[in-house]
Amino acid sequence: MSEGLFARVSRIISGSVNLAVDRAESAAPEVVMREAIREIDSATDDVRKQLGEVIARRHNASQRLASERERHEELSEQIRLALAEHREDLAEAAAATQLDVEAQLPILESSISEYGAEEAELENYIRALQGRKREMEAEAEQIIKAARAAQGQTVNTQAPGTGNVEAAVEKASDAFDRVASAATGAAGSVRSTDPAKLAELEELARKNRIRERLAQFKQDTND
Repeated sequence: MSEGLFARVSRIISGSVNLAVDRAESAAPEVVMREAIREIDSATDDVRKQLGEVIARRHNASQRLASERERHEELSEQIRLALAEHREDLAEAAAATQLDVEAQLPILESSISEYGAEEAELENYIRALQGRKREMEAEAEQIIKAARAAQGQTVNTQAPGTGNVEAAVEKASDAFDRVASAATGAAGSVRSTDPAKLAELEELARKNRIRERLAQFKQDTND
């Protein structure tokens, strides 16, 4: 949840209806009550919108993870077939692709877990807002009755227009695109090193991983 929406929801949950009425000296209590309840409805709509976006992201990540796992299995079969046909060049290419797939799997799994936690959090906020609305409606009824009894007259019950109360909760912005930024790591620590040498070293390490992967497949085939 974005910080702005989190702060607004927290304010609504912890806010006092009586305090809002006391501060709005120029407004009728019922006007203040209706505006406060309307703000809860607006906040709930914003949280639901963000919840829908999170559910969609988790679904997409889950589909991608399933697809990459299936691709990983297919590459394993291709490596075995290539080795059986004595086409080590094809086996090497498949092994290289498989290593690339494996590098992505933990990120996808982490994303799904993160989206799941965020989804649960947003659902809790919706329930909390709905509960606060029910409480506020009960509080509003008590305050309005007390005001009518004190004034000895009927309080205007028509829906208010724009008044002195705060506007509805602002629209929530996307705040959970964290996976991409996780790759930044400690890049600044290697600025003084020759980039060409680093690239060459990385390529050597990659080729070594490919050789190790092929050796493992050969050993499994011979066993």
